[in-house]
This record gives sequence, C-alpha cells and structure tokens, in this order.
Amino acid sequence: MSDVLTVAVSQDEADLRLDRWFKRHYPGLSHIHLQKLLRSGQVRLDGKRVKANARVSPDQLVRVPPLGQLPERQTERRPVAGKDLSLLRDRILHMDEHVIVLDKPPGLAVQGGTGITRSVDGMLDTLKFDTDVRPRLVHRLDKDTSGVLLLARTPGAAAKLTRSFRAQETHKVYWAIVVGVPELSAGRIDMPLAKLPGHKGERMVHDKATGKKATTLYRVIERVSRKAAWVHLEPLTGRTHQLRVHMAETGTPIHGDGKYGGAEAFIPGQGLSRKLHLHARAIRIPHPNGRGLIEVFAPLPDHMRATWEFLGFDENADDDPFSESMS
Repeated sequence: MSDVLTVAVSQDEADLRLDRWFKRHYPGLSHIHLQKLLRSGQVRLDGKRVKANARVSPDQLVRVPPLGQLPERQTERRPVAGKDLSLLRDRILHMDEHVIVLDKPPGLAVQGGTGITRSVDGMLDTLKFDTDVRPRLVHRLDKDTSGVLLLARTPGAAAKLTRSFRAQETHKVYWAIVVGVPELSAGRIDMPLAKLPGHKGERMVHDKATGKKATTLYRVIERVSRKAAWVHLEPLTGRTHQLRVHMAETGTPIHGDGKYGGAEAFIPGQGLSRKLHLHARAIRIPHPNGRGLIEVFAPLPDHMRATWEFLGFDENADDDPFSESMS
C-alpha cells in the first residue's frame, strides 16, 4: 500500500477498539507497528491523534498511512471456489472505471467473520477485471438483506464516496414487507439505538439515555387490510440493524425478522417465505469523478417477488423512489 487512505467506519463496526478495527481490515499489520504509527500521529481518527484502545463510531474517518507490503489474510484471500467465480460478476448492476454496484443476494455476508466461510469481501478478486486493484467495500448490508451494494475500484474513488456518505449526500431507499400496518401512512422515526451484547450475539436496542441518534423516514406504498404493508424506507442515519429495530419497535416488524420481531414477525400464509423481507432497492450518490450522479436500482429477489404476488402488490407502484424525496 503506497497511498494515504481515508476509510470510513461502517455501521457494524460501532464501538470496536481501533486496534481491533485495524486487525479486521489489515490483519498483516503487527500491534507493534500500529503503536508506532499511532505515536507518530500517522494514524488518526477524524483527524485527531488517538490511542489503540479508542472506540470507533460509524462514519468516523480513519487515516491509514502507507503500510508497505503486508502478509495476506488467508481466510479472506483464499482462491475463490469454482461455483463462485461468476457469482458477483453476474450480479453487476453498474460498472465504470471508478465504481461497481452489485445486487447482493440475500444470505451472502458482506464480510467474513466467525463462522462465515463465504462473503462478498472474500470474492472481490473476481472483480479486478483489467486492473491489479482489488475493489473496496464502501458500505455494508446485513447478511440477509438483499440489494444495491457499492464498491470503489480505486483508492481515490473510495475516499470520495466515503466523504459523500459522511456528508449525507447519499440517498438510499429500501423496500420491506411489514407485519401489520403503521398507524400513519408516512412519517419519521427518531429512535436512538445502542448495542447490547449477549450470549446469542449483539443486538440493537432503543435506548434514550445512551443510544446514538437514528432516524428513518417511511411511507406505506400498499397494504392488505391491517395484516401487512409494503413500506418504502429511507435511513437518514446508518446504525446497525436500524430499519429492522425501528419497524419492530413501532409495532410493525419486518416479515421474517425473528431476531427483532419474534414470533409476531411472520405473516400467516402457506407457501409464504419466512426469509427476511428487506431489500436495498436503490441508491443515488455523487459520482466520484465529479460529474453527475450514480443512480442504481436493484430488482426484488425471488422470495420477495413471490410475496409481492401472493399479497397482490404491484411493483410499479413505487417505480421511481427518488421522484418524491422524503428527506
């Protein structure tokens, strides 16, 4: 690595120690080397000198200086299995010299971790094409969430896209099926969220005292009496599991989200998929080349399209989600 990079902390990295953040992103960097970089001020968090035990927050910017040649992390860079060689290439929605936008399938993790052997990050070498540069993740989606996932093809594009996310210049739209129907047909959910550790893994909870600001705009597109609704969601902040917690806490959990909605998060009906029904439908962001916007839409995954048909919803009812900005 020969250039200074500015890397944004993702939603799922909230409250990580900085040294553990580096271990996740640069596993070949030794603790001693990191300590030297911190003491000399070459590594900074939001432009400030920090120590290795500093806790990071989503959207904070980490200054990463040139690190030299680091050992590869074998668990992440092992050869891609034959069946996966074309998986990501077949799901490209947009590509130019700076950016790739993928249609991430549900059930595929974005990054590796404990118990995860297959991830988008682990297959990014298949998207180098005619360059020697491995694409970089710009943001994340939950494993069970489908839809638009943005990648940068160069360090410069990564830095510019990261700044756009941080400056809230990015417009993201999600579609979801919820159990029940929100009391108001459109509204704003302001509900601070905090991370709660547990023996079954971390979960996010509504916490007015210690939670971080989390805001979601929503709009009901179609409904089936009081049993279910198709909602258009726009997160104005990017907390972990934000949309899932907000909808569950307001009494209309996302269908298939047993983690936050429990047994009430499933619409009765034979043949109706029990998978999570949350889809990153569209993204709009300034192009890193400074000319115009990137605007990309992802089609519904098969299990959600079947539910739309089962409930009698018309996909075209929200065919241009950017036409009436809620923000």
